[in-house]
Amino acid sequence: MGIDASAQIHPSAVVEEGAVIGPECRIGPFCVVGADVTLGRGVVLKSHAVVTGWTEIGDETVIFPFATVGEVPQDLKYRGERTRLIVGKRNRIREGATLSTGTEGGGGVTRVGDDCLLMTGAHVGHDAQIGDRVILVNQVAVAGHCVLGDDVIVGGLSGIHQWVRIGKGAIIGAVTMVTNDVMPYGLVQAPRGELEGLNLVGLKRRGVDRAEITALRAAYQMLAQGEGTFLDRTRRLADETESVHVREITDFILGATDRSFLTPK
Repeated sequence: MGIDASAQIHPSAVVEEGAVIGPECRIGPFCVVGADVTLGRGVVLKSHAVVTGWTEIGDETVIFPFATVGEVPQDLKYRGERTRLIVGKRNRIREGATLSTGTEGGGGVTRVGDDCLLMTGAHVGHDAQIGDRVILVNQVAVAGHCVLGDDVIVGGLSGIHQWVRIGKGAIIGAVTMVTNDVMPYGLVQAPRGELEGLNLVGLKRRGVDRAEITALRAAYQMLAQGEGTFLDRTRRLADETESVHVREITDFILGATDRSFLTPK
């Protein structure tokens, strides 16, 4: 067991032999840390947090009470294979959140990026890939194999169907079920998930240039109302655009996927 001398571990916590506890970690009362867990510098586990499985937690991440991080997948096909969960730096994993390790059939790794906020009761399913600065609001459920790009926000009580991709900078409204891929910078709301526009507030908050926002508005209109099929319009847009942000949208739509797309109205 590798426990750095500067780590603070409450006497009631259980740290299994083999765990690696980095410098300046703080492990609170009644926490459980499994034998295959690695905690980076300055990780904080508040009381009753459980970190288990083959799990790596990045520097300065804070895990709040009753969160369960690194338990086996909720997948009937799982047969005990050795799979991983990798959580990046400076994340906030709030009370009761659950994050599962991967499955052999899904690539073997569930991954969460840096600077994410996973609020109370949020769930990250097996083999999901979560980008940086993602916010999952209270009770959001992200199913297995999903991919969420950087800066995605998912509103409370929403569910993301397995294999769905949500592009960079998109926002999902509260109480929404998303069963189709969402293009980057999209705005999705309504109970069955309808693409209703662009996440203009998010774009402005991140300081995106006005010319780029104008290009995105025009691209959205073309995708919604241009001639030909949705993919035809996307290919034509890809050939014509000089916008970096629009190119992100076209590359995403033309990339490989197991789901159909939410299309602009």
